[in-house]
Amino acid sequence: MRLSRVISLLAALLFGGAVAQAGTGWPGDAPRKVVSLNLCTDQLAMLLAEPGQLAAVTPLAANPRSSAMADHAADLPVTHGRAEEVYLLAPDLVVAGQFTDRATVDMLRRLGLRVEEFAPVYDLSDIPARLARMGALLGQEARAQAMIDAFTADLATLRADTPGPRAALYYANGYTSGDASLAGQILVAAGFRNIASEMGYGAIGALPLELLAMAAPDVVITGRPYPGASRSEAVMDHPVVSALKRGRVAGTVTDRDWVCGTPHVLRAVSEMARLRRKVEAGQ
Repeated sequence: MRLSRVISLLAALLFGGAVAQAGTGWPGDAPRKVVSLNLCTDQLAMLLAEPGQLAAVTPLAANPRSSAMADHAADLPVTHGRAEEVYLLAPDLVVAGQFTDRATVDMLRRLGLRVEEFAPVYDLSDIPARLARMGALLGQEARAQAMIDAFTADLATLRADTPGPRAALYYANGYTSGDASLAGQILVAAGFRNIASEMGYGAIGALPLELLAMAAPDVVITGRPYPGASRSEAVMDHPVVSALKRGRVAGTVTDRDWVCGTPHVLRAVSEMARLRRKVEAGQ
């Protein structure tokens, strides 16, 4: 272990008792210093926290390729998720994802910090519950309820009444998503039928090019490629995929609006609804 890490850990243990007693009290008072260790908890917290309540977010929060709230995150401090780094911030609350590094989460809990984990969102109906839980943790219940009401109303307005054209989600390494995924649910809400679900895919899996070609979807929706060359993304330019797009309407997802279960998914639903109307119009 490097000397700097040893010093940090010793400092954390030395000041542990003082930090543990320095909070606002729980559960009576709302936390005054919250640290997020996951891109999706970053965004939930940014949506609901009072100014100054969120002490640090992940570097991904300010990345416009992955975060729907990159501009908001630009002025917030960043944590790289190391246990000693987070602990020395003396947070009242740490929010993390279900798949946040287990060693970090376990260490923070052993050091006496409260860590609340959030599972990924796989269905649009999960979003109100995530907002409500983050609102309760931050002491922002009223703000969360107002956001839930607006999200529910807007989704009901956008949701298609009947399924329409058939769509294929096709990502790097030939992966696709079925209806048991957030991306699949966005397609359903916009009025598409997902060919992955027709083939028995649940959340995610690799879709061979042969099956994609035989399915003959009305539209192929791919991820936005990153700058530079990537072998994993080369499949999205394969002649089979290009042939499927030729003469059809091709869609490109705005990845940041599809990543996390927040009200920002409504932008993805709206974009897909516009794409559906273009497909139905034969444009």
